[in-house]
Amino acid sequence: MNAELLLMHTLDCDRAYLYAHPERELTMQELNRYEAALAERVRGVPAQYIIGHQEFWGMDLIVSPAVLIPRPETEHVVEAVLGLVNENRAGGQEGVPVTPRIVDVGTGSGCIALALAKELPEAEIHATDISPAALEIAGANAARHGLQQRVHFHQVDLLQGLQPGLDYVISNPPYVGETEADQVQLEVRRFEPRTAVFAGPTGTEIISRLIPQAQGALLPGGWLVMEISGTIADNVKRLLSDWESVSILPDLQGIPRVVRARRSLR
Repeated sequence: MNAELLLMHTLDCDRAYLYAHPERELTMQELNRYEAALAERVRGVPAQYIIGHQEFWGMDLIVSPAVLIPRPETEHVVEAVLGLVNENRAGGQEGVPVTPRIVDVGTGSGCIALALAKELPEAEIHATDISPAALEIAGANAARHGLQQRVHFHQVDLLQGLQPGLDYVISNPPYVGETEADQVQLEVRRFEPRTAVFAGPTGTEIISRLIPQAQGALLPGGWLVMEISGTIADNVKRLLSDWESVSILPDLQGIPRVVRARRSLR
């Protein structure tokens, strides 16, 4: 699959063209580019960084080593937010307006914010990241999909400096503990941004900072939605002991993946 992906990248074609033209011979220039890409892949560089793209929520996103590669599991975060918004539209959630103010914290490539902008044209969406290089990629992805007027990007640490009165705080934060490093794929450890993967010794260091900031920024009845891993699920629930309606949703493999928590209406 990687070889096919790199070949499609080399020829700037889709899979249908590749299979429809099995007799197609590479020019010397194309062969050199293909072999160079294969060499990078053999070295362990993720294919997404070699070709510079990754699909997420039906969108082709630009990626680079400045951002975490968007993964299918993160689409569960988008699904969870849309589910909450739909409940509110149906009148099932007290205290959260139909036109929500949403912040995606640690946006990276912008995948979550852009997916929500695509699905919720009425929403006011903000996205934060501490990395200017990541925000450059996210901004390029917003422009690529005509969403640059819909998402407001901020270079800040978590929620610092953002206007309170939010309805949803969303995040795919770093949640891997340094003690779990040997359980992370080698190519992730070597090539993806370490600060986007590892949170600190326990894996909850960033989340433990984000939770009180979110509590201060959300309106009463507002929601915090985060991607997590099964190894920190119990610790995250303890950190959310003052919140209401705390639930953890599994991914397709049954692994705890998305935590939802509601700020008290009081």
